[in-house]
Amino acid sequence: MSDSVRRSDSRAAPDEAAILHADLDAFYASVEQRDDPRLRGRPVVVSGGVILAASYEAKARGVRTAMSGTQARRLCPDLVVAEPRFEAYVTASRAVFDIFRDTTPLVEGISIDEAFLDVGGLRRLVGTPSAIAAALRARVAREVGLNITVGVARTKFLAKVASGVAKPDGLLVVSPGHELSFLHPLPVERLWGVGAVTAGKLHAVGLSTVGDVADAGESMLVSLLGRGAGHHLHRLAHNRDPRPVVVGRRRGSIGSQRALGRARRSADEIDTIAVGLVDRVTRRMRAAHRVGRTVVVRFRFDDYTRATRSRTLAEATAQTADVLTAVRLLLAAAMPMIGERGLTLLGLSVGNLDGDNAVQLELPFDGQPGLGLDLALDDVRTKFGTAAVTRAVLLHRDEGMSVPMLPD
Repeated sequence: MSDSVRRSDSRAAPDEAAILHADLDAFYASVEQRDDPRLRGRPVVVSGGVILAASYEAKARGVRTAMSGTQARRLCPDLVVAEPRFEAYVTASRAVFDIFRDTTPLVEGISIDEAFLDVGGLRRLVGTPSAIAAALRARVAREVGLNITVGVARTKFLAKVASGVAKPDGLLVVSPGHELSFLHPLPVERLWGVGAVTAGKLHAVGLSTVGDVADAGESMLVSLLGRGAGHHLHRLAHNRDPRPVVVGRRRGSIGSQRALGRARRSADEIDTIAVGLVDRVTRRMRAAHRVGRTVVVRFRFDDYTRATRSRTLAEATAQTADVLTAVRLLLAAAMPMIGERGLTLLGLSVGNLDGDNAVQLELPFDGQPGLGLDLALDDVRTKFGTAAVTRAVLLHRDEGMSVPMLPD
């Protein structure tokens, strides 16, 4: 195993709940409320056309992420809409992750606002896992000014379930020996990977709780959901999750996405949006010295359904022109579906990443054609700002709201 990737090898007793799932509460909206005292206690959403985050005051009125602004205001007429400030969110996230890593070296980030921590073996030095979790919550509140919920359990899955049950601003420890009595009464939607479609299939055959799924048997779940999903849910329903906390793993993809709202977009408008996303993603790839082979385009439609299309390139690249060509081919194939269902979000990621020193150069060994121009533009944008130089197609256009893409 690479020295850069470490797995938790806890010295905690095997019956000790030592895995923490720490999840910031309503992260984007909470940062806005922290930075503007006038927003505290009020229903707040962060919106770039569709709702990206909602405060708990807004959630109590029925407002949810991915909802349109019009629908949200209908539910909550006194809603406060904040423009996204992603630099502020990234800064807050980094401060919180610094606290995570100061708590234990075994931290596995899941997204900008949540992570798993393994605190096994720290009892003699720091205290029990529950005491560590309480101290972590207090420190995040004191030093960063945000509330964070923590679930503690023996498995990553159950720790995540516990934090979900404890929200908002809570701490829940699932003691060894009591896991199934805690887990089984919960609705099937608490199982990792159960969305609306899978939940509908389970409800249709009378399975409404995790305990129902556990009692159903693996063969029945496989026949209903397929081999992979059936096996996965059967294991989770019995709290069988052997995955360790893994740290130091380089991200598998680099991406960005844009929320579009519900206005219908022409093919030219969608192409313009794609150009902006490609510029942003490839610039980040070059800054990270990464190249990739698989281009993935993600779509979300008016009915909240999603679709993904991908294309694998012959060679790994970070060149804007190469990625843009692949994206345009994928968009062209998806246009009939977009026209029929309406597009509310467009996402792009490049996967199968490698270091840029892994690229095999072609003769005459003078570098990758076109890369010099990309790097020169990167330098200008780094020195003078991202708006210092742009494509003609993007002039006087609202590039829309770029949303950090969650890990795959």
